[in-house]
Amino acid sequence: MKFLRALFFLFLLSFGATIFFLQVMGGGEGLGGPTEIQVESGMTVREISQALKQHGLVPSAFAFRLYLQINGLDTGVKTGTFSIPEDATFAEIAEILASAKGQEVTITIPEGYTVDQIDALLAENGLGEQGALLACAATCDFSSFDFLNDGEGFLDAPSDRARRLEGYLFPDTYFVNPNEFVPQLFLERMLGTFRTRIIEGLAEDLAVSERSLKEIVIMSSLIERETKTDEERPIVSGILWKRFDANQGLDVDATIRYALLKSTEPLTREDLENPSPYNTRKHVGLPPGPIANAGLQSIQAALHPKESPYWYYLHGKDGVIRYAETNDDHNANKARFL
Repeated sequence: MKFLRALFFLFLLSFGATIFFLQVMGGGEGLGGPTEIQVESGMTVREISQALKQHGLVPSAFAFRLYLQINGLDTGVKTGTFSIPEDATFAEIAEILASAKGQEVTITIPEGYTVDQIDALLAENGLGEQGALLACAATCDFSSFDFLNDGEGFLDAPSDRARRLEGYLFPDTYFVNPNEFVPQLFLERMLGTFRTRIIEGLAEDLAVSERSLKEIVIMSSLIERETKTDEERPIVSGILWKRFDANQGLDVDATIRYALLKSTEPLTREDLENPSPYNTRKHVGLPPGPIANAGLQSIQAALHPKESPYWYYLHGKDGVIRYAETNDDHNANKARFL
């Protein structure tokens, strides 16, 4: 009987020591500062523990999982993005993962969105007041991003000055803390992503291209707004570059829509005669700046156009693209499919 009591006492002592050890255990390998951990919906405690171990935040995934289970915290983990200090204990990590304070909202900027549309989208998702992003785009200092337009060709109105960032705000999914949202910092993140994905990621393509970065970005924005599929992009790119090199009008209605802020409404005859420098029916060459923020596929299409015998294209009412070699064939397509 004394043996059983002693064994039970040792068990309690060991259990208590384990609980205390797990309370203070942490630190992992350390990666030199706070680390962001993304907890997605449906992730198990095992998967979360393994993620913490992989990032060097806990020394043992099993030990952390055991700590959560012993303390009844294995069902209290929230979804979101959490910043974990490298020297955090198990208790501190568990508190962070169970706290709504660490949650961030996910915002996806679609390919082809303009600065105006990004501004509206952020406001709809509770990230600042509508117009705040536009105001910052027009007035904030982004001089550290030396690839931006120099402002040539832009008008004096704030909405026009904001267009200096157009085309360089990379469409992607971003995680944002609503309580810490700052328009300039968000714009800098998008510009930084453009620098990483395009300036650095496509450095070799840009180096051998006969076009300037500005020309590539402008053309990619036209391709983004004029195409519906990845298969169309290189072909349309080839057509537009061919017209550009031949000093012919690009005749891209999307540029007129951009100038007039008419996304879907029918263009009138008066619209088509508008003297805006963005009217590629009235002015030969590229517009002064991009008309949207293009995705990676459109930028790659601008860099690698596909040769074809075509000079014209249009999308019919059924959404299918039709190409033509001559203006007569193009007009026939208009009559038949529009």
